[in-house]
Amino acid sequence: MENHSHRRVVFKAYNQNQLMLIPPSLDELIKPNHPVRFLNGIIDQLNLDSLLNKYEGGGASSYHPRMLLKVLVYGYLCNIYSSRKLEDAVRENIHFMWLAGMSTPDHHTINRFRSERLKGSIKKLFSQVVLLLAEAGMISLKEVYTDGTKIEANANKYTFVWGKSIKYNKANMVRQLEELWHYSQQVAQEELTEPEPDFGSLAPEELKSAIERISQAIKAADVADQEVKKKTLQKLNYARNHWPGKLTEYAEKERLLGKRNSYSKTDPDATFMRMKEDHMQNSQLKAGYNLQMSTSNQFIVHFSLHQQSTDTTTLIPHFTSFKTLYGRLPEAITADAGYGSEENYVWLEAQQMRGYVKYNYFHKEQRKSSKQQQKLLDPQTLHYDEQADRYICPTGQEMKRAYTRLRQTTTGYVQTIKTYKTNNCAGCSFAARCHPVNGQAGFTINHRLSRLKAQARELLLSEEGIRKRKQRPVDVEPVFGQLKQNRNFKRFRLRGLPKVDVEVGLAAMAHNIVKMAG
Repeated sequence: MENHSHRRVVFKAYNQNQLMLIPPSLDELIKPNHPVRFLNGIIDQLNLDSLLNKYEGGGASSYHPRMLLKVLVYGYLCNIYSSRKLEDAVRENIHFMWLAGMSTPDHHTINRFRSERLKGSIKKLFSQVVLLLAEAGMISLKEVYTDGTKIEANANKYTFVWGKSIKYNKANMVRQLEELWHYSQQVAQEELTEPEPDFGSLAPEELKSAIERISQAIKAADVADQEVKKKTLQKLNYARNHWPGKLTEYAEKERLLGKRNSYSKTDPDATFMRMKEDHMQNSQLKAGYNLQMSTSNQFIVHFSLHQQSTDTTTLIPHFTSFKTLYGRLPEAITADAGYGSEENYVWLEAQQMRGYVKYNYFHKEQRKSSKQQQKLLDPQTLHYDEQADRYICPTGQEMKRAYTRLRQTTTGYVQTIKTYKTNNCAGCSFAARCHPVNGQAGFTINHRLSRLKAQARELLLSEEGIRKRKQRPVDVEPVFGQLKQNRNFKRFRLRGLPKVDVEVGLAAMAHNIVKMAG
């Protein structure tokens, strides 16, 4: 038997100070099929005119935008979002060194390029990648799947401003001024002869002047209770010194709010929303943005950021920007019940787009139990005489329109809702099921919404609709999983809507390119 204990151990040569006659190139150190090569080739094909036009020329030379774009996109592909870490990467990581051509931009240069140069250009660059995908037959711009998610803003969660609070404070200020005016009218009627002003509509300087007039009138008045007079004048003095400034402050806050109900002081473009990633399980509101994405074959074909937390209001602006970017709209879209509103259905119909968009209670309608418990006075089953605008109840009694109500949504869209009632339900055998009130049974209906829901139902229950409903959760939702979980893209690094739009664009380009590389 051979004795292995006396074998000689051989180690590979190790000499840190070994000199090379011909040093290896970085290209030799990168695998032929590495994603960084694919990313480099894709970005080399992009037209950067929108970026190049932002450089004025003159002065010191600038780093080439193509190089900086490659570094940033590859950084987002590798979960490196910090400009300081990217500065280290172009000095230490062979993939970044190769992309940068051994250039060493510092973190100020990288961050300035991302924050300023890419603003307004990122979607044009992103769309070129999408069009390359379409040319390769990997995606279709004709049929897309849409969904949304909320991403936390780079903002302090305690620096909030609430629209309701501003309204309450303004109303409280006006109420106190009206009380002071009425008090002054009682004690100094001769000094204050002009009519009561509308304190809620006064400009800061006008408000200050009105408070001064009230104060002078009370000072000149002969008041029996001097203690009340003293406290009133103290209150007026405080109002004169503070409330005009507060009025200016509230006006600026309302301007920043727009149609929103909240914003963050550290990022005024961010709105407080409920996040799915609620680790404390206390439904805490956090400043964030509503990110909408449309996908095809798990590639991102379009994205848009919104300041409203509800998906319902985002569909129209999302696809309006889609048309601006690509010059056309998709032929068909598939989305969940969060987008099923009358306004959205009307818009899709006007644009001649097939909308496989669910509405509330769509799934409930399909259950057998729901069909068995169908109400007796269900507009879908009753006969409707459109010319006379009336329904006929199961007993043959006429149900006329009692009144019409108009309701305006937060976007300004006006809905028309009609109420129909019977004349007299006394003695009817179905009264126990109809639950008449004051001898009349009835219901309310939105005719346009009912018609649009019927169209949506027909599409959703068709063979194509069933296929698309099955495809939607496996097409768009995994993309959010890739971004949030695999790439840890759960919080923005920059502040302001134009800048966070750049961040999403870089993340979307990285997602598409790495998926192309396969």
